[in-house]
Amino acid sequence: MRRKLQRWMHRRKAPTRSVLVKDVVVLQVKLLFSGLRDLLLMPLSLVAGLAGMLPSDKGVGTLFYDLLRSGRRSERWINLFGAAERVHPPWDEHDVLPDDDIDELVSRLELYLQDKDRYEVTGDLRERLGDLISGISRKP
Repeated sequence: MRRKLQRWMHRRKAPTRSVLVKDVVVLQVKLLFSGLRDLLLMPLSLVAGLAGMLPSDKGVGTLFYDLLRSGRRSERWINLFGAAERVHPPWDEHDVLPDDDIDELVSRLELYLQDKDRYEVTGDLRERLGDLISGISRKP
């Protein structure tokens, strides 16, 4: 990895003002595409999720998960922050994220709330946290 970083550093050129202006304009266009995609995905994901609960030969939620796959593909295609690679390598060690993403954190919180014997949580608090998890889990 160190060798890759050295080659990248050798090949990269500092952006000019015109490149910066272009990158700012392109980011605005990408943000517009991303926002429109998200606006479309909100109702489509609800419809696909509800349709996924109906009996089907393809299995539960097939349409919903196909929609998620299309959303992931569009996210890669938009490549919202791709211009950052003009200055920062794509494998920058400062960009390391925690091992757990939001989905993993929601799963752990669900397990915590389901384990009644191990943890002492009041019923009211458990109910409120359960409502919070349900709300988060339903968001597209």
